[in-house]
Amino acid sequence: MRLIRTLLALIVLAIGVLWSLQGLGIVQGSFMTGQQQWLYIGLVTMLVGLVGLRWATRSRI
Repeated sequence: MRLIRTLLALIVLAIGVLWSLQGLGIVQGSFMTGQQQWLYIGLVTMLVGLVGLRWATRSRI
């Protein structure tokens, strides 16, 4: 179960990174390219992914 939670958190984190890079205009080829709102959406998504990763990998003592 921990592996599934970790993988899901990593996927959410990766999506957040991609959206942020598209919002900055670094990744081309999408309607999101260069749109500042996608930078902010990506940053929030990355934060959710980091919180999820922390939750998934915390110690169960």
